[in-house]
Amino acid sequence: MAFINWSDAYSVQIEEIDNQHKKLIDLINELFDSMQKGQSNKVIGRILNDLINYTVFHFKNEEAYFDRFNYEETAEHKAKHKRLVDKVVKIKSDFESGKISVSTDLLKFLKRWLFEHILETDKKYVECFQLNGVK
Repeated sequence: MAFINWSDAYSVQIEEIDNQHKKLIDLINELFDSMQKGQSNKVIGRILNDLINYTVFHFKNEEAYFDRFNYEETAEHKAKHKRLVDKVVKIKSDFESGKISVSTDLLKFLKRWLFEHILETDKKYVECFQLNGVK
């Protein structure tokens, strides 16, 4: 059973971005599955690394659109992206050093952040992107 299920309520109506959000969900679900199965720290560490790398890719993609379209909330949105990446990198560092383990609290944080970010922050750029031809 998946930890997170995609819903059309989370769609920003831009296929490229929706697909990237779905990939982030897949990685969080993979992390959940690995944790549930008691897989090794090496496997969990790889998934955390994949999650960080894909998140950075996704954010850079969004931010390139912001810059191209002179999106009015660019600075605030980029700052939110940076805070999440910094937090997840810190979590990965703490995990690798044995200070923390992957827990349901971490997974709940990722889930809450992702959906709050999509629903409260990402949905704000939809009109701008669509007016500039992104579908």
